[in-house]
Amino acid sequence: MKRRRFAPRAGTPGRADKEVAGALDRCVTHLVKAARALGAVEDPDRDTAWAWHDLAMAYSYLSFHGYALGAIERARQLGLAAGIPEETFAAPGIRLRNAAALDHTGDSDGCLRVLRDVAADLSRFLRGGRADQLRPSSLAAYGYAAARRAALGDRVETGTDADPCRLLRHGADSARARDMRQLGRVCLAIAAGNPIEAVTLLDAARVSHETLGAAEPARLRSIAYARGGDHASAHRADRHAFRLAAQRNDRLRDVYIDGIAARIDHEEMRREAARYEGEALTDPLTGLPNRRRLERYIAAVVAAGEQVVIGVCDLDGFKAVNTRHGHHSGDLVLQRIAGVINRVMRRGDFVARYGGDEFVVVLAGAGMADAAEVARRIEAAVRTEDWESLVPGTPVGVPIGFAEVNATGPGPRDALGAAFEAADREMLRAKTRPRAS
Repeated sequence: MKRRRFAPRAGTPGRADKEVAGALDRCVTHLVKAARALGAVEDPDRDTAWAWHDLAMAYSYLSFHGYALGAIERARQLGLAAGIPEETFAAPGIRLRNAAALDHTGDSDGCLRVLRDVAADLSRFLRGGRADQLRPSSLAAYGYAAARRAALGDRVETGTDADPCRLLRHGADSARARDMRQLGRVCLAIAAGNPIEAVTLLDAARVSHETLGAAEPARLRSIAYARGGDHASAHRADRHAFRLAAQRNDRLRDVYIDGIAARIDHEEMRREAARYEGEALTDPLTGLPNRRRLERYIAAVVAAGEQVVIGVCDLDGFKAVNTRHGHHSGDLVLQRIAGVINRVMRRGDFVARYGGDEFVVVLAGAGMADAAEVARRIEAAVRTEDWESLVPGTPVGVPIGFAEVNATGPGPRDALGAAFEAADREMLRAKTRPRAS
């Protein structure tokens, strides 16, 4: 029986691809936020310098070389200010990965310039007797940088502390140091004029793409073939290296990371706009919705065809509070009244400060019987409040008048205006009635 083979639909991204894209998306978002948080530190110290160093390493291993170089330079500057020796943040591995990326995309001259700068730093540290301050992983990176220069035809020192063979022994048994030792031997075989040995070493090498980029073995293979005179094979290997490098092209990645930064900016602007809009629709003294928000709310409820009752409240005795105790006490009374009214309203009712000492309540889906019950609760709550401790000798009351909004009238705005006038008249009548003791 013939076995059937099933393949995913062409052009349909698999689940694994989506998960990888989502993981990179989250990773870059965290990197951008981390850089902004570090940039906002007001009093940077040693810990801040190390944080910039760690961020630079993360950028570098993800092939965001431009951002990595900027972050490590920031770490170096902060480190010097905090008394950390310069060589601590020399980060040859970051510049080495940048140099390799340049060579993978055809800029061998740029690669050599970076590698020579790395060598100059090492020479300076050796002359200053500071080599013992360098970490073993850094020494291995210096060793590979020297070997890579030799593979490209540069003369390197041997028999000294800068000898690539000696430097490549450092780094103990870490995965990245092992990778650099394997590829370093390839580079030194090329430099010694042994291209066949170099290709044989490459065939046996097993290195991580993260150490120096996926294209590094292919690029070394191209150099080895060219040194041996097999230019056709060198050209094929070079094209393969370029294709691998293009998959992690720095320019595209920079655009990507800028896109993530722009998205974060957009989200922050949207939150800021929402905050300002909230402030524009909120009374700053009481925290209640203001007149603008009230009008929007009622218009929306009326347009939806719901039955609506509006209540207008006016503070009785408020002028006396301001006269006798001052405007600060008046503000305290307004805040207390807002809290009392809000506390006794039903779930879903709307309370706003209309202006001055006037408040408005909106009962959606309610009738006048419901309004009478709400009025009774407001008046009872205000009456039992301890105003004597807040404004001694000055009684405070809240007369309230209700009216229904006629949503079937000529228009929502006209119906709303008529309801306000009716509720205001009822409130004035309530003012003239004797206050319950």
